[in-house]
Amino acid sequence: MLIDFFYSLRAAKLPVSVKEYLTLLEALKAQVIAPSLDEFYYLARLTLVKDEQHFDKFDQAFGAYFNGVAMKSELAFDIPLDWLKKKLQRDLSPEEKAQIEAMGGIDALMDRLKELFDEQKERHEGGSKWIGSGGTSPFGNGGYNPEGIRIGGESAGNRTAVKVWEARAYRDYDDQVEIGTRNIKVALRRLRRFAREGAAEELDLPDTIRSTAANAGWLDLKMVPERHNNVKVLMLLDVGGSMDDHIKRTEELFSATKAEFKHLEFYYFHNCVYDFLWKHNRRRHAERTPTWDVMHKFTSDYKLIFVGDATMSPYEVLQPGGSVEYNNAEAGAVWLRRLADHFPHHAWLNPEPEGLWEYRQSVAAIRDVLRHRMYPLTLGGLETAMRILSK
Repeated sequence: MLIDFFYSLRAAKLPVSVKEYLTLLEALKAQVIAPSLDEFYYLARLTLVKDEQHFDKFDQAFGAYFNGVAMKSELAFDIPLDWLKKKLQRDLSPEEKAQIEAMGGIDALMDRLKELFDEQKERHEGGSKWIGSGGTSPFGNGGYNPEGIRIGGESAGNRTAVKVWEARAYRDYDDQVEIGTRNIKVALRRLRRFAREGAAEELDLPDTIRSTAANAGWLDLKMVPERHNNVKVLMLLDVGGSMDDHIKRTEELFSATKAEFKHLEFYYFHNCVYDFLWKHNRRRHAERTPTWDVMHKFTSDYKLIFVGDATMSPYEVLQPGGSVEYNNAEAGAVWLRRLADHFPHHAWLNPEPEGLWEYRQSVAAIRDVLRHRMYPLTLGGLETAMRILSK
């Protein structure tokens, strides 16, 4: 089996060698890992992939070969993945959707899910009760329910899940994207404040002319420190989920911001800010930064810019345990309010069209917490946000 796996990696254009393959076999023979697909994934990546730039290709090839990765959960239930295989995706009319009632909150969903784990003995598709796919049950994937828990497969595109039961991988935003227009940079420049910093390395032409003239024509060069933008910016970037629809514009903004501001710090979050952030999406589970540490590290003169579509279940903003990925001890609104109080100069840039905001409960909740400092990620919205931040 592993020989076929090796050739599948080579077919995916990964530069894996026979020597690295033998190293993997030696590690398996020495039983350095437990018999787990998750641990085998990390061991294979460690031994076979020499450069981090190939991680994406490896993930795709690994997933294609092994038909998915075993799910992780805090409750450690063993769900047969073949139950959740997506074979049917129903196209419901607006009238049919309106007849489907929500179960009534996260606590009710979790209690019912525990009951189903005890009762369900086989895979189901297209139903309204069991864990399955393509139906109207709150549990499973590929169907529709006003609020549910997505398990073991892809979304049908409704984006109504309040919890997602899988280990999801996000990728960092690219800060080297070529900007097709300078308009974003021009809008960001409203926030710039220049000051002379560092050693005297730049020619001061007016002073040189004056000094040379006063010296009866003898050249007298005058130097001054270079002018640098001394505005300090902290960016918190939403990544993954519905933000995948806005990667291009977010990367353009990120690239322009890195080019315009010398003092730029950034962290990632998913959907809403909670008690931790991270710098690298590949290592987001292993290398987390407590949000308290970020607030202690960066002083209140930093300009705080959130970037996200604010599109999520309202529970994620308003309720403890509402995070789609883990049981957060405090509601997202609590952390947003703390950040807003610590950084008085703050703004939220939203790539979703402004005309859709009124249909998103979570957008309204976040706007209220941030004192309505949410602006569309358009040139007009950018200019307005930069003007507010510069005050």
